[in-house]
Amino acid sequence: MAYSEDHIVLAAEYALGTLEADERMQVEAMMAVDPEFAAIVQAWEFRLGSLNQMVGSVEPRPIVWENIKTALALSDDAPARPEEAAAPSPVPPSLVPTSPAPEAEPAEVRPIFAEIRQAPAVPVAGESNVIDLASRVRRWRSIASVTSAIAAALLVMFGLQIFRPDALPEAIRPKPRIQTVEVKVPAPALTPSAQYVALLQGQGGGPAFILTIDGATKNFTVRRVGATAEPGKSFELWLISDKLPQPRSLGVIGTSDFTARPVLSSYAPDVINGATYAVTVEQAGGSPNGQPTSAPILTGKLIETVPGSAPQ
Repeated sequence: MAYSEDHIVLAAEYALGTLEADERMQVEAMMAVDPEFAAIVQAWEFRLGSLNQMVGSVEPRPIVWENIKTALALSDDAPARPEEAAAPSPVPPSLVPTSPAPEAEPAEVRPIFAEIRQAPAVPVAGESNVIDLASRVRRWRSIASVTSAIAAALLVMFGLQIFRPDALPEAIRPKPRIQTVEVKVPAPALTPSAQYVALLQGQGGGPAFILTIDGATKNFTVRRVGATAEPGKSFELWLISDKLPQPRSLGVIGTSDFTARPVLSSYAPDVINGATYAVTVEQAGGSPNGQPTSAPILTGKLIETVPGSAPQ
């Protein structure tokens, strides 16, 4: 249903509490039979409700109630209204002035007065327009009052949001803004890291593998030199340290010339530098139980070949 401007103003005034008693009864009756109009009134109450939230309750002073009770007691004890003044005594007939009897109207004048008496009364022009104009003026004043109240509420709300957001209720309090600032830090200059090498060889022969470890990344590379695995067998690399309860497998050495692994990243530097590196012959694919199944045939320890740069 389309509502006129007067209906919307009535709803706003009802929510604002500026209607007279008969108009409030009219709005309540419309709300009882028209759910859409009741929804409009509730919308206005929601918009103007922030005014009540921003104004705290004020407890009147005790003297106010005492003054009210005193005024009520005085009005109850007030004397009764004096009776109407006695009617004046009648004037004796002898003192009443007599007026001369009116002269008889001429016969030719009587029809003229009769026509004047019988002429219909001319209606007052523009009376309905005056009433309608007064109603419109009152409506516009009501609209101005409601608009001013909303503007004042918004102005106060915006001011509190900027200067004192903690004074607002939690429901309308602005959320804190989190601004992420990206600061670009120049990458540090690359410094050479220490390099370690271990020659893995047997007791009577030359080196079969050369193990190289990068001190910064802890990545290692195994270089095949002269070892050749038997058919159906694989070479497996182990880390043996007194800081560990048992040998740790570093993986099967591949059949190519170079095998690289990043598996040392979980070990501490002192474990890596002080450990013994050994190679065993296992079945194809490595040890089935994670432990060496044969004695090491090749061993070696790390030596530092390229020192790392000292901190400045």
